[in-house]
Amino acid sequence: MMTPEFETLLQRCVTLAASDLHISANLPVSARIHGRLEILPDSFLTAEAVHDMARALMNHAQHQAFERDCTLDLAVSLPEGHRFRVNVYRERGQTAMAIRRLDETFRTLAELHLPAHMDELATLRDGLVLLTGPTGSGKSTTLATLIHRINLTRACHILTIEDPIEYLHQNQKSVIHQRELYTDVPSFAQAVRAAMREDPDVILVGEMRDVETMRAAITAAETGHLVFSTLHTGDTVGAMDRMIGLFPAGEQESVRHQLSMVLRAVVAQRLLPTRTGIGRVPAVEILRVTPAVANLIRTGKPQQIYSAIEAGTAHGMQTMEQSLAGLVRDGFVSYETARMLARDLQSFHDRVNMMADTTFMPPAG
Repeated sequence: MMTPEFETLLQRCVTLAASDLHISANLPVSARIHGRLEILPDSFLTAEAVHDMARALMNHAQHQAFERDCTLDLAVSLPEGHRFRVNVYRERGQTAMAIRRLDETFRTLAELHLPAHMDELATLRDGLVLLTGPTGSGKSTTLATLIHRINLTRACHILTIEDPIEYLHQNQKSVIHQRELYTDVPSFAQAVRAAMREDPDVILVGEMRDVETMRAAITAAETGHLVFSTLHTGDTVGAMDRMIGLFPAGEQESVRHQLSMVLRAVVAQRLLPTRTGIGRVPAVEILRVTPAVANLIRTGKPQQIYSAIEAGTAHGMQTMEQSLAGLVRDGFVSYETARMLARDLQSFHDRVNMMADTTFMPPAG
């Protein structure tokens, strides 16, 4: 049950069209509007007020988890339906909150400015699909869009395991069950293992945070399920390196072999501010695991995978530089903004010039 003061802040977030709110002890509230943080006038909150707001949102199990871990994710809704993800955490001994406003409706890939061929991920029958990127890069929205697509088009059982549940799905052609950490399940790993007895066709694991969850997700994909999940890494190859690197050294060769067999795609996303300063658009790197890519994963040659992505346009692949150059060509973002995210500046510059009518001169340095 949220406090009236907290509900007022959420209403203000909606009115301002803010994507995020930041609530800190003994400071005014800040809102992220079109990617920029702005301090909200007359919103000063004491440490006690922030603590009371946060405590009112938690059930007993969530409060115990927060006291143990000093951080907690949960979701709340306003009476009119607006939904928010809330991260409560400790900061210099005080309680603070980061609040993300969630979309109330499901949008298409086109409406999200995502590549149309990503729709193919919703037609897969088994294997592992990873979405990667930093916090706030749109991973949850993309996953919700893909799950919604499956829900509309396939008669199957979809099971999601989330912390917290962000997008509420209603049964369409599929039967969908959504389980929330600390409310319905004690951990991601246990929930994935339990899912094997719940007859799912599609499993969404909100985040692979530890080796046990990764191991369970790989096993689920090996046994004929389609598994979606997320990681906090910067690019597609980095996602695989991180997964493999978290396993004990003695297991890494075996895990590399397993991934080469079950991994179907890795999508890396970043959100960029538009040229107009209103809204953001995604830059997307897409790796599809072809037999050639599977061999590179199995033999431990990650650097060669970048070349495979660049040459894999026919298979629906694209590098981050290709995506960034396309956003510049289509007028969504400025050259300078896109350049800041390019991993290979020369490749990005060359691709922009290939697409443009005029030649961009790269800034010195």
